[in-house]
Amino acid sequence: MLENSVHSKPRRLAEMAFIMDSAHNFLVSLPVTRGQMAGLVVLLALGLAYLLRVKQRRRRLPPGPAGWPIIGSLPLLGTMPHRSFYQLSKQYGPLMYMKLGTTDTIIASSPKVAEALFKANDGNFSNRPGNAGATYMAYDSNDLVWAPYGPRWRMLRKVCNIHLFAAKALEDTQPVRRAEVGLLVKSILGHQRRGEAVNLGELLNVCTANVLGQVMLSKRVFDSQGGREASEFREMVIELMVLAGVFNIGDFVPSLAWMDLQGVQAKMKKLHKRFDDFFGNILEEHKAASARQQTGRKDFLSVLLELRNNADGEGGKLTDTDMKALLLDLFTAGTDTSSSTVEWAISELIRHPKIMERCQREVDSVVGKQRRLQETDIQNLPYLQAVVKETFRLHPSTPLLLPRLAAEECEVEGYYIPKNARLMVNAWGIQHDPEVWERPLEFDPERFVGSNMDVRGTDFEVIPFGAGRRICAGVSMGIRMVQFMLATLIHSFDWSLPAGQTVEKLDMEEGFGLTLQKAVPLVAVPTPRLPLALYD
Repeated sequence: MLENSVHSKPRRLAEMAFIMDSAHNFLVSLPVTRGQMAGLVVLLALGLAYLLRVKQRRRRLPPGPAGWPIIGSLPLLGTMPHRSFYQLSKQYGPLMYMKLGTTDTIIASSPKVAEALFKANDGNFSNRPGNAGATYMAYDSNDLVWAPYGPRWRMLRKVCNIHLFAAKALEDTQPVRRAEVGLLVKSILGHQRRGEAVNLGELLNVCTANVLGQVMLSKRVFDSQGGREASEFREMVIELMVLAGVFNIGDFVPSLAWMDLQGVQAKMKKLHKRFDDFFGNILEEHKAASARQQTGRKDFLSVLLELRNNADGEGGKLTDTDMKALLLDLFTAGTDTSSSTVEWAISELIRHPKIMERCQREVDSVVGKQRRLQETDIQNLPYLQAVVKETFRLHPSTPLLLPRLAAEECEVEGYYIPKNARLMVNAWGIQHDPEVWERPLEFDPERFVGSNMDVRGTDFEVIPFGAGRRICAGVSMGIRMVQFMLATLIHSFDWSLPAGQTVEKLDMEEGFGLTLQKAVPLVAVPTPRLPLALYD
């Protein structure tokens, strides 16, 4: 049974009113002095408070492991919390309660429970909990990802949807993606001609960053060949994701936050300074350019600059800090998730040559080898789409969806969820569960062939972008970028491992963070499969 706290709270108030009314009638009937009456009222109030506390404790919390004093169950998480939560769910069930530090924490590990939380109770879980990452790296939650749910968050989301992620905006920016993916292909060919293997993740990161740069700033932010600046930026993004994924003791035991026991907060502050300088320079350059040029297409940052002086409805005006926070969200999440997903996909295709061959046959049958693949071709490549979905399933970019916060107590699947409990949905666990998927550890795109199952948050068996009102804002752009980059890479090149490396020994270990990176980056050898004139 699902019961939102909206219904349970009035019932509790009615119960208390009935008890107080009955107590009042009883007390006024007693032959006592005013002083004695006051003493009885105090005793009655204390007794009522005790009974309510006992009743709350007797409410049925979800099952879960018993924790230690102060630290709770934090020691159980290990270095890969998503895997630890998955193993614990096999013992305690798909809806678990545990104390992480002193914090009430709910872990969801099945499609049914995720749907109950993100549909029937989505409004109650619209906020995110405060944490060191939001404070020290995301401009004190002034961004879109960590902002409290309310007018300002809705304004930021609306601006992003209209100018970046809506269908018309995505169609308008299709030439940008085509041009940047073309430069990616040209860069890879340059490596091949020099006899060099390709660090694919780094070049993919440059491509996605430049797509965002063109759309948001009307400029490319990195050279297509990568280089030192691009490498440093990618290292910064990866460090941000690693730090944001750390289960920081101070987040779960607030009284210890000032001690920074793991040194996480100090690292966050140092990294934030680097990002702030990077985006601050971009912002100042754009202000100067906008002052000189008043005509032409407005990019996203130009729209944001206008909102500094024009309040957009209920959300109010934007400050420079708000804009830098939004740029941080879009550049870090937008580059990291798309590039790492394509890197995982190419790795899997190298490990499964028959799947690679089938993909290339499909692309060749639709596109041929006398022209470049276009984004509009993707709709005619169902097997390629299945490969992308299977990659999202097996290697979700965010293994633990970003946490939510219970605004009020509620009931889910018959269990009591306390107010201010922290909710974590284990997308990795759901997408690797043998009760949900046959042979869940195998890379098998066939499971999505002929299936209408989608990854956009409506089918809770596969939710790499989350679900509900705080689903990833860039889900549509992310899917387009992954599909287009992957299809282009396998159409333009055959892929193999450097001499001396075997497919069987290709490292597929995960490196945990807020996003799921390959622990060892893929370095692969490209071989052109199209006429060379098409690469220019």
